[in-house]
Amino acid sequence: MGNINADILLVIGVSFVLTAFLGRLLIPVLRALKAGQSIKEIGPSWHMAKQGTPTMGGLMFIIAIGVVVAGFSFRGHIQNGDFGGLYVFGFALIFGAIGFIDDYMKVVHHENTGLTAGWKFLLQLAAAILMTVLLRNENYLDPNLYIPFVNVSVPLPWPVYMVFAAFVMVGTVNAVNITDGLDGLSSSVTIPVAAFFVVMTAQWNKGELTVFAAALLGGLLGFLLYNHYPAQVFMGDTGSLFLGGAVCGLAFATDMPLVLVLVGIVYIAETLSDIIQVAYFKLTHGKRIFKMAPLHHHFEMCGWKERKVVAVFSAVSILFCLLAYLGVMGRYQI
Repeated sequence: MGNINADILLVIGVSFVLTAFLGRLLIPVLRALKAGQSIKEIGPSWHMAKQGTPTMGGLMFIIAIGVVVAGFSFRGHIQNGDFGGLYVFGFALIFGAIGFIDDYMKVVHHENTGLTAGWKFLLQLAAAILMTVLLRNENYLDPNLYIPFVNVSVPLPWPVYMVFAAFVMVGTVNAVNITDGLDGLSSSVTIPVAAFFVVMTAQWNKGELTVFAAALLGGLLGFLLYNHYPAQVFMGDTGSLFLGGAVCGLAFATDMPLVLVLVGIVYIAETLSDIIQVAYFKLTHGKRIFKMAPLHHHFEMCGWKERKVVAVFSAVSILFCLLAYLGVMGRYQI
């Protein structure tokens, strides 16, 4: 797969159709199981109307992506020994499993608490370390940190790189999770990110990573059929942690983790708004910078409708993904 061609469009299309089909089957099951989302009382008051909307909907695109990656990557696995797509899918799946456990505990206890923060961190850290070691052993990355735009790589000692990688992976996964706070927001913001990796991996002839990125893109488009405002289903931590794992897995498998600063700008802004709000609140004994954190709630409190927040944040994501494309065009010319 050297360019965006019919094969890639077929992967996107199959993933889209399969996700849409699974949604028709899964949503009634989730409703029957009473797998409804519990809404935090500290959020915007009008969000309480979402109480009971089925969660764990991320299962529909996770299953679809898994089927598509296994089917379309078969030739690459057998003929070329290229398991890149499977590695990234497996990495994302581990995070999705952590999210599923968290969602399941919330559904069982009928409250908005699942795994403790400590358990989440330890499980995510273990997954990040495992993925970093695997990608290095399989020659997908090295401890030379590629810097976009200037087109240079800075060598780092392997232990330093390991710490850096673990921090970025865990941070990215949780940043995507924080972004999943409005109908269609996380999926809409991540669609341009998936498209970016489809284009770049295709141009760099990284076939199996292209298959995964294309399957991710199609799966998110299919999920958006049910997740756009007003949402029929939420992806839950099952879906958002999987997406975080998928995004950072692609960034590391293409050996350019710093590109996350650009393609993940919305995730970063959401997370920083939360951190700044909490820190400022504690330092000033009760004062706030934002009307509500994370950032999407601030704009809601300013009077923006959910659709407007999603549209603007998605436009920002598209803009920075285009900027990232310009920044890494020379990645495999050095």
